[in-house]
Amino acid sequence: MDKLPEYVANHPWLVAIAAVALVVVVVYEIMARRDDFASISSQELIRLQNGGALVLDLRDPESFAAGHINGARHMDSADILRATEKLRKYKEKPVIVYCKSGVTGASAVRVLASQGFGQAFNLRGGLATWSADGLPLTQDEKS
Repeated sequence: MDKLPEYVANHPWLVAIAAVALVVVVVYEIMARRDDFASISSQELIRLQNGGALVLDLRDPESFAAGHINGARHMDSADILRATEKLRKYKEKPVIVYCKSGVTGASAVRVLASQGFGQAFNLRGGLATWSADGLPLTQDEKS
């Protein structure tokens, strides 16, 4: 430990690069944990949906009309702030939200949890992961 100040003085660029790398790793981990908040897989979504869970699509209406998970209802992401009023009867049931990539869904789950929805979940990776898993989309159901 006595040589550490000498090492830092002799190798400032190396120490700076190591510090930047540490910050990048910490920020990445924080963001990964934030986006993974209360997330579930596509298979878990199907299982919960078969048990009566509400599935909400947070994408824009045009994207919803182009294709969505069967049985999903469209809800504007801004309406999540007033979910307690609109979704009162689902407060004790599982509510699953999804967006295109999972980022908006993770934020929506936090908002739902703060409003007292004890079983709010986000589809991990959003509709992109659903499609990558080879699962079907439907266009027949309107919000």
